[in-house]
Amino acid sequence: MLRLKDIAKVANVSVMTVSKALRDAPDVADKTRAHIKQLAQQMGYVPDSSAQCLRTRTTKLLGLVIPATTNPIYARMVFAIEDRARELGYAILLTQTQNLAEREDACLRRLLSRRVDGLLITPVYRFEATARIYEEIVSRKIPTVLLGTPAPFCKNFPAIEIEELAASYRVTKHLLELGHKQIAYFTGPPAAPWAHERFEGYRRALREAGLEPDDKLVFQSGTTIEDGAKAALQMLNEGCQPTAIQTVSDLVAIGCAETLLQQGIRIPEDISLAGFGNILAAEFYRVPLTTVSQPKHRLGIAAIEALMNLIRNEPFTPKRLAAELVERRSTAPVKSVTGG
Repeated sequence: MLRLKDIAKVANVSVMTVSKALRDAPDVADKTRAHIKQLAQQMGYVPDSSAQCLRTRTTKLLGLVIPATTNPIYARMVFAIEDRARELGYAILLTQTQNLAEREDACLRRLLSRRVDGLLITPVYRFEATARIYEEIVSRKIPTVLLGTPAPFCKNFPAIEIEELAASYRVTKHLLELGHKQIAYFTGPPAAPWAHERFEGYRRALREAGLEPDDKLVFQSGTTIEDGAKAALQMLNEGCQPTAIQTVSDLVAIGCAETLLQQGIRIPEDISLAGFGNILAAEFYRVPLTTVSQPKHRLGIAAIEALMNLIRNEPFTPKRLAAELVERRSTAPVKSVTGG
C-alpha cells in the first residue's frame, strides 16, 4: 500500500509537506503542491478516507432518498445532485423508498448509521402530523433539505420546491384559452401536498373563468401509467365526456392516452390531453404531450447548494422554482374537437 512517506521520499520533502499539499493547505507553495499532486497521481496514491473522517469528524457522504430510480422525473435531479456533490468532494448514498413509509424509515436509519454529513429527502407523504424518524433527524441535528413540498410531519426542514399551483393553473388556463369548458382532472395521491397544489391550480383557473369545478369531472388516479389507464377507463365507464383532460403527471397522462386510443378516441381531434413533468417520454410519445416542464436539474443544484449552506452553518432561504408550460400536439382548440 502506497503511503505518504513514499511520495515524500520521491519528492524529497517531508511527510508533513505531502500531507498539507494533498489537503490544499495554504502554507505550501503552488509549484510544490502541483508537483506533489502529480507524483501522487502517477504513483497511484489513494487517500485513506477513514483517517480523513477521523481527523475532520466528517464522512464526506450525503444521503439521497427518492421514491424510485425507475421514475423518470427523478433522473435529471439525481444526476445534478451527484454531479455537483462530486465537485464539492462528496459522495452520494442513494436509497429508494418505493413510496412506502416503513421502507423510508429503514433507508433513513441506514443512512444515519453511516453517519452521513447531510440528507436530501423526497418524503413519503402520510396523513399523520408526526413521524418518529423525522423527529429523530431533528434531535440529531442532521442537516436536511426536502426535495418537494413540506407536510406537517416534516415541517421542521427547509425545502426546495416547484411552484406546483401556479404551473397547474397555467395548464388549465391554456385549455380554457383553447375553448374547453368541460375539463376533466385526474388527481394524485391524497396525502401528497404537491398533488393538492396542482389540483388547486386547476380549480382556481376554472373559477377565474366563471366555471364552478364539477366533482363528476374529477377522477382519483395516482402517479403511474397503470393509474392513468384505470382512471381513464373509469371515466369512460361512467359516461363522462369532457373535451379535455388534465392529469397530475405525465405518466398518468400516458396511461390515460393509451386507454383512450385503444377505444378509438383520437388525441387531440376528439379530446385534448395535458400532463405534468415533461419527462422524456412526454416529448416522444406517439402524440407528443402538452405538459409542464419541471426544472428538475435546477432543483437538484439548488438542493445541494442549500444543504452545503446548512452543513457550513450559513444562512439559507427556502426556494420555490418556477415551471414552464410546454405546448405540444396533444392539445387543440375545442372547435377542432366539436367540428364547430
